[in-house]
Amino acid sequence: MTTLQVLRAADRVASPWKNGGGVTREVASSPSGTGDFDWRISLADVASGGPFSVFEGIDRVITVVQGEGMALTVDGVETVVAERFRPFHFSGDARTDCRLLGGPLVDFNVMTRRGAVSADVQFVRGNAALSGTALAIVFEGTATLDGTRLGPLDAVLVTDGSVVLDVEGLAVVVTLH
Repeated sequence: MTTLQVLRAADRVASPWKNGGGVTREVASSPSGTGDFDWRISLADVASGGPFSVFEGIDRVITVVQGEGMALTVDGVETVVAERFRPFHFSGDARTDCRLLGGPLVDFNVMTRRGAVSADVQFVRGNAALSGTALAIVFEGTATLDGTRLGPLDAVLVTDGSVVLDVEGLAVVVTLH
């Protein structure tokens, strides 16, 4: 039986980073509300550059959704992550440092426990199929699912089923395996 959970942007709580460089707003995680997650999906307001926290055994996908981007140095190799809505994959085990390219930004984060869960991250326009365990977030415009309208940064979590999200703009679909 398909389970749908609408996750409104207005209901997210901001959690400050340990280094003071920004805040994170968790969209969803499993298990929910614990630091020991199998997967976690969040949005972060990045106010300044600096080192990333190390997440042992975690694979990460980060995507710039607002702002001019950042240069990430992952284990000594710099990669410019400046194109909006283009995911960048890296290991949470790696020593990672961030340099902002043009001021504060917002990024979208997917973290999965290596060996337990993996994630496919796709940005979509038009109809988007969500099946199995999947989460979608609207980034531009709106989306509709079973008569429920989602606005900017609203999300829907689907478990054990398959539905079609009608996107009028741009959304991301994260499918968890």
